[in-house]
Amino acid sequence: MKLLSIGILAALATAGSAWAGDVTVTVSGVQPNRGGKVYAALQTRDQFMQHAAARGASADPTGPTLTFKLADVPPGDYAISILHDTNGNRQMDTAPSGIPLEGWAIPGGEHLNHTPTFDEVKVTIPASGASYSATMVYMDGKIPGQ
Repeated sequence: MKLLSIGILAALATAGSAWAGDVTVTVSGVQPNRGGKVYAALQTRDQFMQHAAARGASADPTGPTLTFKLADVPPGDYAISILHDTNGNRQMDTAPSGIPLEGWAIPGGEHLNHTPTFDEVKVTIPASGASYSATMVYMDGKIPGQ
């Protein structure tokens, strides 16, 4: 009986990893001269636009393109948020008007002109994992075109 229990536990541990894939996020348009760090966060609906993430990674902005690998992500709906935190406070700084002062990216979100909802930017990640790309947007507190 003990061997059967150990075998079942081993099978469950192995099966769990088969149900989680890696997510690769490539961010272009990064401006490394701004310094700071670039953070990538994979967020559930409840975590979206909060200081929480299901998976996250950070990197120094060493070039115009960064690639993040988020390992063992369970399948489901997520939002992918990227922040170029130039002042090190680990949050998006905004002008009094609400316009971002720091760089941000969301796959498919470079044309957004408002704070997105989870449903507007969610991606469905399969058990096999996925790859996404996003373009960094720097508004510097200004409304585009002004």
